[in-house]
Amino acid sequence: MSGGLFALLDDVAALARLAAASADDVGAAAGRASVKAAGVVVDDTAVTPQYVAGVAAQRELPIIKKIAKGSLRNKILFILPAALLLSEFLPWALTPLLMLGGTYLCYEGAEKVWERLTHGRGGHQEADETPQQQFGPEHEGPMVAGAIRTDFILSAEIMVIALNEVADEAFVSRAIILLVVAVAITILVYGVVALIVKMDDVGLHLIERTSATAQRIGRGLVKAMPRLLAVISVVGTAAMLWVGGHILLVGVDDLGWHWPYDRVHHWEEEVHHAVEGVGAALGWCVNTAVSLAIGAVWGAVVVAVVHVLPLPGRQAAAH
Repeated sequence: MSGGLFALLDDVAALARLAAASADDVGAAAGRASVKAAGVVVDDTAVTPQYVAGVAAQRELPIIKKIAKGSLRNKILFILPAALLLSEFLPWALTPLLMLGGTYLCYEGAEKVWERLTHGRGGHQEADETPQQQFGPEHEGPMVAGAIRTDFILSAEIMVIALNEVADEAFVSRAIILLVVAVAITILVYGVVALIVKMDDVGLHLIERTSATAQRIGRGLVKAMPRLLAVISVVGTAAMLWVGGHILLVGVDDLGWHWPYDRVHHWEEEVHHAVEGVGAALGWCVNTAVSLAIGAVWGAVVVAVVHVLPLPGRQAAAH
């Protein structure tokens, strides 16, 4: 009896070790997939705060919570099943779909640069000066719905990029990894967004304290808020161009045109071996810079084409 008990305990321990190893593998794979989607994550973080601009301070967090729930629902109920079915039955379509998403990222990044160059700070400032009193409780529903629709596009890109990183995994592992990515990225994005939008409120609260140090920190937070949003916007734009360009670079290699990827990889290896100590980091910078350049050029082409096309929406806006 005791021998059977010890054998059972050994089996339980072996299963526990196997489960722990599997959890480590899932965590590592989810981490790699999330890093690949970093550009879209930063952009998602940069875009979302605009949806609570002009909203009463006490309604900011509830609105962000609603958008976060909608984002998670998008990922788990719609995007995740579609991505799994695609990878299971149409795996050949993953690379073209990923390149289509990369093109969209390049377009979005280049469009932001174009708007900045053509409208400058005045154009953005004018857009930001929308009367805040119009955003009452009756506007929350349409505003949240619009934010969730925008999030659906960004979430789809995040999940497809993540799926590409784990396409070789078994179906169940793929599903678990993508589920972890969906939940983790949603918490990360909207947790950071909540911190950003409440930063000025925290600053104002500290300014009202009697401590001179607290007041100084509060004033610093209030002044840092617009600068932080500006930095996030710039980083998000650069990240979109970088990730989009890298997706296209790898995509054309997967489709059979190997020269561009081989050339960039050769430059990366040359820098890696030429500089000791920091060669790997510099090599990565070379790859990133080339990917960003590819994304900027391709995005500019798409922006030019889109601006030339006689789209009804743009004509109506022009009038």
